[in-house]
Amino acid sequence: MSVNLLYLEDFAPGQQFSHACDEPLSAEAIKEFAASYDPQPFHLDETAAAQSFFGGLAASGWHTAALTMRLLVKTLPIKGGIIGAGFEEFRWPRPTRPGDRLRVEIEVLELKFSQSKPQQGFLKHRVTTYNQDNQPVLVMTGNLLVPRRPHN
Repeated sequence: MSVNLLYLEDFAPGQQFSHACDEPLSAEAIKEFAASYDPQPFHLDETAAAQSFFGGLAASGWHTAALTMRLLVKTLPIKGGIIGAGFEEFRWPRPTRPGDRLRVEIEVLELKFSQSKPQQGFLKHRVTTYNQDNQPVLVMTGNLLVPRRPHN
């Protein structure tokens, strides 16, 4: 199956994309990620998590960000890959929990064509990751470095 790779010219402000994960996030996956990258009690142990600010086991925000990245890669087949060029906003309005099924919605906000490097430009976008109840668990606004379509 061939995937059409996208260039900056393939995007327009207001354009929207979405993609959902088919499988729920397991408590085991939350703990495994946390053990490697964010070993805090509310990510590792249900009892400790129940007595924490979160009131129950919660995925690391960085785990939610990594899952969001996986969905972004599946949603935006940009030529050369998804190359981040910084964030203007990055927040977690609520925790991701065991059993959550995540979905991303991406909105193209702005395009900037580089004058100094005409072969590329920037795509400003907002990504919102939702759980199965349509509650946002991650919101970020940032810029991607995207190649322009070659002129032959």
